[in-house]
Parts: sequence; structure tokens; C-alpha cells
Amino acid sequence: MRIVAFNYRDIPNFPQSTVHGHAGRLVFGTLKGRPCVCMQGRFHLYEGYAIQKITMPMRIFKLLGVETVILTNAAGGLNQDYKVGDIMIIKDHLNMPGFAGNNPLAGPNDERFGVRFPCMSDAYDRELQQMALDVGSELGYSNFLREGVYCVLGGPSFETIAECRMLHKLGADAVGMSTVHEVIVARHCGMRVFALSLITNKAVMNYDSEEKANHEEVLQTGKQRAEQLERLVSTIVTRLEHNNNFA
Repeated sequence: MRIVAFNYRDIPNFPQSTVHGHAGRLVFGTLKGRPCVCMQGRFHLYEGYAIQKITMPMRIFKLLGVETVILTNAAGGLNQDYKVGDIMIIKDHLNMPGFAGNNPLAGPNDERFGVRFPCMSDAYDRELQQMALDVGSELGYSNFLREGVYCVLGGPSFETIAECRMLHKLGADAVGMSTVHEVIVARHCGMRVFALSLITNKAVMNYDSEEKANHEEVLQTGKQRAEQLERLVSTIVTRLEHNNNFA
């Protein structure tokens, strides 16, 4: 297998990843015989980028011929049944920055990519969700594989207890600071989307709790589940091959 990697800083006009744990490389190669491009590190609102800049890679991938996008993130668990280390298949999202008008499609619509008012009721591909559940069952992951709703906030501060309680009441199972913006642009471009959240910490919901969310816990949980996440995603890509979809 031949791998070609480009540092973000060497790509003209490409954003730079500033978060610890994000390598900042665009890697081209094959996964289970399928041509793939992988982002090692992504961009967030809290890094100070315009939302259109954060999501620019999705449009680049569309121009490169990508048809299926697989996104992963680290998230805090709001659902009280979730445990640290669980993997949540995202079935829907709550876009809090979007409620305030911060949407990556704001501004003039580029008709080369998609329509002015794209539908989001099918943002997350249901066939791919079912495939992930089937693959997870085969791999013996059913005890830590979940399905749920992901809520995006701007960050970088973690949520207050009152905010966590509110988001949970609104129907969110997990909360994070990424992914949704990319999903919106990928769907605008007509690409299929599948997304996973790794539950790296439990959101603090009780004023008597001594626990505090921290980035080190996020990185540690990511390391512990990395191999299983890798196996899950690579197996899904293998199934895409049988379905004749480009990944």
C-alpha cells in the first residue's frame, strides 16, 4: 500500500490544526483496497476560524470524487446510560451555533455544490448506521455500541452543569465541539455521511459532583479505544466495496 501525506501548512489556503492530539496532515492511500483520503486533525470554531473555512475540506473532497464521508469525534456523554469508552453512532444532531445563525452555508450559495436549502432530515445515512450495528455485532462490540443524538457547541470551554441538563432535556445524548458543520456541507455536496462519537467523559449533571471535564481524559480514552474504532471503520469500508460505493 502506497501512502502519500501532505502537511496542512504545505497546502495553499488550507487551515492549520492547533489542537494537541491533531497531527495536521492530509493522508492519501488505500484502506482494505479502497482509495481513501484521511484528515489527521480537524478544525473547530474555537480555534478562531470562520465556519466556512472549517468546512472547506469537505468541498475539496467532493471535488476529488469522494462519495462517502466517515467522521469521528470525542464527545461528553449526556445520556446517563452511557459509559466512558462507549461508541455512539450518530443518528441525528442539534446544531446550537446554527440556532444563532452560524451555519457554514450562510452567504451566497455555490450552485456547483448544492441547492440553497438542503434537507437535513436524512443527514446521517440510515443504511450505513445499520451496517455499523451489524458490523459491531459481528466484532463483539454490541455492549459498548450505542445510537444517539449529538449536540454541537462552540467551545472551547466545557459545558456548565445547567447547560448539560438543558441539552439532555432537549434530546441530546452526547455533546461536543465539532462534526456537525462538516456534516452540513458534506450533505449539501450530496455525499453520504456516517459519524461516530467516542464517549470520552461523562458530562457533569450534579452540583454535588467533584468531577471535572478535561482534555487529558479525552485523549486517554481515545487511545484506549483506538484499535477497536479502527477495526469498526475499516470493516465498514470493506462493506462499502461490496456495495460499489466510493469511500
